[in-house]
Amino acid sequence: MCSGLNTTIVGLFFLCVITSVGAENSNLPDPLKAGWKGKTVCELLFEDKNKRILRCSFPPGIGHEKHFHSANFGYAISGGTVRITDQSGIREVKLPTGSSFSSDGIAWHEIFNIGETTIVYLIVEDKAQPN
Repeated sequence: MCSGLNTTIVGLFFLCVITSVGAENSNLPDPLKAGWKGKTVCELLFEDKNKRILRCSFPPGIGHEKHFHSANFGYAISGGTVRITDQSGIREVKLPTGSSFSSDGIAWHEIFNIGETTIVYLIVEDKAQPN
């Protein structure tokens, strides 16, 4: 289940439909490898054996191709309006600056910035293996 600050608003952003990330997305890129029309949208800020931190930037008219997420925490450095496509369909969501969420994983989604501001998102992924 999703938890964290502003989960009601931001939970919709990444559809907090928590599924095990497995066979369904085995052919999909993770958020770092996924880009938009051949261009990178996320950069690696830090990585060790326990976590990976990414900063993803989406100017107006730029998105993030279909990808999956392992367990992660997200924080909107700069918000905006996105169109999300996932297993539930297509919807528009306002992502407020300073909003955050946590997730056990997302099977797949694609986003597209339909607003007039550049969206910048920080993603902290949990790489620790369960005991």
